[in-house]
Amino acid sequence: MTTESTTNNANQEISAEQLADEIVQQAEEQVEEQHDHAQEVISEEQERINELELALATAQSTVSDQKDSVIRAKAEVDNIRRRAAQDVEKARKFALEKFAGEMLTTVDNLERALQSIDKEDESKKGVIEGIELTLQGLIASLEKFGVKAVDPQDQPFNPEFHQAMSMQEVPDVAPNTVIAVMQKGYELNGRLVRPAMVMVSKAAPSVDTSA
Repeated sequence: MTTESTTNNANQEISAEQLADEIVQQAEEQVEEQHDHAQEVISEEQERINELELALATAQSTVSDQKDSVIRAKAEVDNIRRRAAQDVEKARKFALEKFAGEMLTTVDNLERALQSIDKEDESKKGVIEGIELTLQGLIASLEKFGVKAVDPQDQPFNPEFHQAMSMQEVPDVAPNTVIAVMQKGYELNGRLVRPAMVMVSKAAPSVDTSA
């Protein structure tokens, strides 16, 4: 390999590492923005809770004939607290859902690029290593925030997580088994972001032996 080729490969690797760093930085910035938004939601709900608690304290100081108002105010405070806690949990858990969905397109493109490159060609070695580093960095960043791949090869077909694109008879394979994954699916903290696109085995047609 010539000095010029080595230099180009090094530049490609550096560029790929920079791209991985930029993608990771974008993901972290998006999480920070969503975190700030969640804090704003918390503040608004807390203000409402404070107002209702003040109303509750005032109601409790009144005469006994306002007992029903006190009970209703307390119940409303409890309900708002519960809803606020649920909203914050959802914001934390699924803040990355939209951003993760966009990043999956990049993951798909990098995986297709690796599949299309001739790995036996020494001149492409630097390019392959650069793409692999970028892909690994992106996947690691997604996993850090709860994004996991759904890759059901040879598993039973599950319509909740898989989308059947076609069916095919395959000898010695049980019906409704995933025989090929055309595109991996992904889930975020247990919630499906994108189903896996798969090919599924089907049973052979029954043979009429009555004739």
